[in-house]
Amino acid sequence: MRPVTCLQACRPSVPLGIVTLCLMARWTFQAQGEVSLHVPQPNVNTTVEQNILLSVAYTCEGTPIIKWKHTSPRGTTEIAEWKPGSYTNISISYEGRVNVYENGSLQLLKVDLRDSGYYLVTVRDKSGFTIYGTILLNVYEILYEDLHFVAVFFAFLTAVSAILICFMWLCNKSIHLLQERQQLKASTTEETELQMMDVS
Repeated sequence: MRPVTCLQACRPSVPLGIVTLCLMARWTFQAQGEVSLHVPQPNVNTTVEQNILLSVAYTCEGTPIIKWKHTSPRGTTEIAEWKPGSYTNISISYEGRVNVYENGSLQLLKVDLRDSGYYLVTVRDKSGFTIYGTILLNVYEILYEDLHFVAVFFAFLTAVSAILICFMWLCNKSIHLLQERQQLKASTTEETELQMMDVS
């Protein structure tokens, strides 16, 4: 008799459980419709000492809470958390190195090699639903050997240009001297002919 009693006791709670499940599913789908996140550039490449904008855009009913984290082989570091128009918390290690924007974007100032890695942004709405986005940042070092090669090549081009200019100047001078000699020779010939005509 005990199993039948148990079944009878459980029957009224089954519809209540189904209703609860349906309400939770509806709440989840509504929450998903209330917030969305767009990452236009998921991969960013740059060199050291540059200012980089990690651009995102969200849509949300109400004002969300935005949070950024940096993940690299050295571990995960919290960068900033803010609620647009309400508060902004920037971690001590990033103070003076970041700017935050109302659309959820984050700007890193004067990046270095340690800033390479994945940047995780989360947008949480008032109901607690959270959506995620990631951006991979690659920071490269400017190789001074390459700059040295460029400087040497530029110096070589400058020297070749100077030699060509000197050569053209010498050619122009030579042509000018030849023209003067021809004019002098022609005038001398004319004078000689005139003298011979006067003698005769």
